[in-house]
This record gives sequence, C-alpha cells and structure tokens, in this order.
Amino acid sequence: MSYGPVILATISKESESNMSDFVVKPLDSSAWPAYADLIERHNGVWGGCWCMGFQKDEKPKYGSVAEKKEDKHSLICKGRAHAAVVFDGDTAVGWCQYGRSDEIAPRNKFKKTYLPGLEAEPDWRITCFFVDRKYRGKGVASLALEGALKLIAEAGGGFVEAYPEDMTDRTTNQSFICLGTTAMFERRGFVRQRQVAKHHWVMTKVVPMISL
Repeated sequence: MSYGPVILATISKESESNMSDFVVKPLDSSAWPAYADLIERHNGVWGGCWCMGFQKDEKPKYGSVAEKKEDKHSLICKGRAHAAVVFDGDTAVGWCQYGRSDEIAPRNKFKKTYLPGLEAEPDWRITCFFVDRKYRGKGVASLALEGALKLIAEAGGGFVEAYPEDMTDRTTNQSFICLGTTAMFERRGFVRQRQVAKHHWVMTKVVPMISL
C-alpha cells in the first residue's frame, strides 16, 4: 500500500548555487528507480546487500547480486519491503527500513542473543539506515526515522522495536552505523529494553495510530 509523499519537515541546505529541501516518501514501485539508483551508486551497499539482510523472505543463497536486486524489487511490489526514503529533489539520498514482524527480523545480526530475551513479537521493527556518502552529517538519518514512525502510525501504529548502537564516548565511521544510534531513538521516546551486543540495544516504543 502506498501512502503518498510524506512531507514531515524540511531541512534546508545551502550551497553556492542553490537551496533545496529534503522530503520523505514511502518506498513503493514509484520510488523504486531512485532507491535502486542510490544503492547502485554505492556498489550494492555493504557488499551487495540490497537491504535484504533483515528480510524474512531473503533466500539462503543468491546466485548473483542481480538476483538479490530482483528479489528486493519483487518484495516492494508485493508490499513486503518498506522504507522511508529521503529525497533531495528527484534523487534518493537515504532511507530507514521498517516492517511488520512477519516481514523483517534480526535473524542473523543477533541470532544468539536476541531470541532468548524475546517475550513477545513486536508489531513493527525498524532496522537499517543508509545515507549517501555526500549527505552524511546533514540530518538525513533522523529525518528518515521520523518518516518511518509516521508511516507506521498511518498504518495503524503499535509496538515498535529497534536495535541501535550506543555511541557514548565512541567514534566511528558513520557508514558503519547501519542500525542508527541509541541517542537518535531516545530523542524520539524509545527506551532501552535489553542489550544484545557489546554496543547494541533492543529499544522499544508504542506508536499511536493516526488517521489519514
């Protein structure tokens, strides 16, 4: 299901030639070409992942990166792959992946630590973030998260779970912080539930439904 453009806020960026605004849109078939272009500009993202690592429909093994790309496109068209995509004009510059619990899960990332502490499946999960290398440090990931939460609210809301990284007193290349930061989620009302890795936490929030 497509909810149309989501204009939550705009982040103005000044340059020598122009000023433009970032806009958040849901990932659907119409956003696919720009989304795919963003991934291809970065060599498939994380070694050709195509943001399939958390998808429950991911195959155990792919014969090629092209096959994984086709699978991702198919899931989007079926409404089983979701993201809030940030656009600068017609160019996709980042995203926040989210989905229902029967669509995405931390099967591989925290497989030894996540399930032992799981008391009930969440309604929704928020997983991967990615930002174009030219746009990092401009608030794109935060805007994508806002977009994902709004889309979840429009789709009925519910109990939402995420797995961000605690960056307190730590620094690292932003391209490696693929699940967001605990600080970014805490600013939006998420609370820590349990630790699933040295720096990663399960964080949760109840998102109320909003009427369209």
